[in-house]
Amino acid sequence: MPQTITTSVRSLVDAAEKEIENLSVKEAIGLHGRDDVILVDIRDIRELQRDGRIPGAFHCPRGMLEFWIDPESPYHKDIFAQDKTYVFFCAGGMRSALAAQTAKHMGLNPVAHIRGGFGAWKKTGGPIEVPAPKT
Repeated sequence: MPQTITTSVRSLVDAAEKEIENLSVKEAIGLHGRDDVILVDIRDIRELQRDGRIPGAFHCPRGMLEFWIDPESPYHKDIFAQDKTYVFFCAGGMRSALAAQTAKHMGLNPVAHIRGGFGAWKKTGGPIEVPAPKT
């Protein structure tokens, strides 16, 4: 008998978006390149290789987020110890909402996420680096 899911992904994302700042793609594009903002790409490396990336964005795979944020972790990354605004994004905006909520719960502040993610960024004409074709 299949297990019944009691909390859907959509309800988790909706709850996260009530706790964090939600940026439109146009707002996020306006923040691109600012010294006081770090764009954090939480997509899988295969997504970056397939779809491209936002120039200057820091890549943090979603599975490592908590370990890279925590200063007590042996995997901590200094980029998460700066006095900056952290703007998370994924492919479509769901994983990044959950990641921004987690980062906020861990004490990282201020945090936000891009509604619509990289897909919306690309569709709106935000700058991207296209992956080199495979030979």
